[in-house]
Amino acid sequence: MDLIASGELETATRANQIRTLQRAGATRWSSHFTSVSRLIDMFGSTCTLLEHMINGGLNSNIRGEAKGEYKEMRTFEFVFILLLLHKVLGISDMICQALQMKSQDILNALNFVSTTKMLLQNLRENGWNAFFKSVVSFCERHDIDMPNMCARYMEGRRHQKDNITSEQHYHFNIFNVVIDFQLMELNNRFTDQTIELLTLSSALNPVNRFNSFDIDAICTLAKNFYPQDFSQNEIGDLSRQLEHYKFDVVCSSEFQNITSLSELCRRLVETRRSEHFFLIDRLIRLVLTLPVSTATTERAFSAMKLIKTSLRSKMEDVFLANCLVVYVEREITDTIDLDSIIDEFDAVKTRKTKLR
Repeated sequence: MDLIASGELETATRANQIRTLQRAGATRWSSHFTSVSRLIDMFGSTCTLLEHMINGGLNSNIRGEAKGEYKEMRTFEFVFILLLLHKVLGISDMICQALQMKSQDILNALNFVSTTKMLLQNLRENGWNAFFKSVVSFCERHDIDMPNMCARYMEGRRHQKDNITSEQHYHFNIFNVVIDFQLMELNNRFTDQTIELLTLSSALNPVNRFNSFDIDAICTLAKNFYPQDFSQNEIGDLSRQLEHYKFDVVCSSEFQNITSLSELCRRLVETRRSEHFFLIDRLIRLVLTLPVSTATTERAFSAMKLIKTSLRSKMEDVFLANCLVVYVEREITDTIDLDSIIDEFDAVKTRKTKLR
């Protein structure tokens, strides 16, 4: 009721009004945005809870920690950074969620990278005034003291060595620096070479009736990025196979409704066209190994905590990897008949112990 009265929650039919702070996950990128959003939504309630802990904590340690947290949360700098994180992580949240999908389209991933960079750059160049107004509004709503933005910036009890105002400090030393760091991270993770690789790989994408199909781009992909897998003679053979592939597969109604590379690869095998277009099939399989999505990696990290416990701390890497494969790909392993595995293992050699 306090949250509704303070305006932190809105009432609605069938609305879930239960709110708790959420811990940021170690592998789920978007969980950080959720954590920051929850803290902003429950800022007033969190401060009230800390006040109760200060006055009625079980011991001095709890009361002292609560007092320190409360004092920090009530500062302008904390609020400024909190709202800035919410803004930046909110812009990046779309690409975070997209990359966490189990199956992600390469072109969509590239589009999200480009739009995220443009939004961050626009925020840096044109978003300061609107963002600062939101910070001021938040501080006024929660009775948080604001510094004189025109005065010289104070760090602790002493003046900053550089003769800058508080507004300049928050604008250029925090606001711009945080955005620049985020842009730098995106540029480091998605380098020009990576973008070129993904762009060329999209030429194999069967989405929209092979709208991106490009023989030259596919040959360039094999030549520049997979020189160990394709010889010079095979590059020429690949080009000739692609010319036949264009009319036999790309223009075939049998392949028009395919929506992913993995589905295309399966269809080529089912129709035995992979035997004729074996170089194209090889290239598609290589492209399928590109880690566009982080979903499998995140599931592996989560599974590792369940498999390698304190009681199994001496588990060797090979055995751990095998266990992880079985657990992570349980959709496949669940379809395997355990009795057939036992029979095959028993048939390898005569054993003293009967398995059945």
